[in-house]
Amino acid sequence: MRGIVVEPCWPHTTLDGMEFRRIGHGVVDSTNERALAQITEGLAQHGDVHVAVGQTLGRGRRGREWISDAGQGLYMSVVLLPQSAIQPAALTVAAGLALLDLARDVGVVDARLKWPNDLVVGQAKLAGILVETRGLQLDRPHYVIGIGLNVLQESFPDELLAERDVTSLLQLSCVRPLEDVERLLLTVLAERLAQVESAPQQLEQDYPRAARLDGQGICVETAEGAYRGVLEGFDFEHGLTLRTADGQHQVLLEHAHQVHVDSQG
Repeated sequence: MRGIVVEPCWPHTTLDGMEFRRIGHGVVDSTNERALAQITEGLAQHGDVHVAVGQTLGRGRRGREWISDAGQGLYMSVVLLPQSAIQPAALTVAAGLALLDLARDVGVVDARLKWPNDLVVGQAKLAGILVETRGLQLDRPHYVIGIGLNVLQESFPDELLAERDVTSLLQLSCVRPLEDVERLLLTVLAERLAQVESAPQQLEQDYPRAARLDGQGICVETAEGAYRGVLEGFDFEHGLTLRTADGQHQVLLEHAHQVHVDSQG
């Protein structure tokens, strides 16, 4: 535990009626790795929040690097040790909607979600999510929700900008201290995570609107090929329901690699 500060989280930020426990790090490899290590060592508690000043090996979906300069962004991982297994897609959706709630609360009114786990403004990425579990045992499920949010960056490396557009709250003229952003995010995240159990239909209704896919002609890319049609339904059990030229078609969420408005529609 050397170099780690463990303390109660901000007042009134609770998960399932229990206060988050904040575990503060300096510069680490990644907060997800620190959270997973504590789970393996039997030291983790439900509601642990690992927060780092910076990361040397921050990562996103499919192993992509997440630039994590010290003191510039919010680098956070939340540990969940529920009584029964949860669909990882539901956690990704809940975390994404929480990030969107936060963005709107601080004044980023044109933010939206991009499939499956990005918060963007225009085409510029503002935040990302990575939900992980390793060696999942159904009788002892565990999940780690990793969140990276650009907050105070005035600029980004040229090599990153060559790959994709990125932005920060500061660049969007939403100047907030990291501590305030952390507190606000935990508040909305707790509310959205509660909906995974109590009101999943709310998440299922909110996500297509948040991603601006509701009722749109979309393209769903899978390993077997692309499917095109109008989105008629979104739920964690059946996935995406499309009305295609050949009738109704369903794609499970875990099979949908990319989902976007159909430019050919």
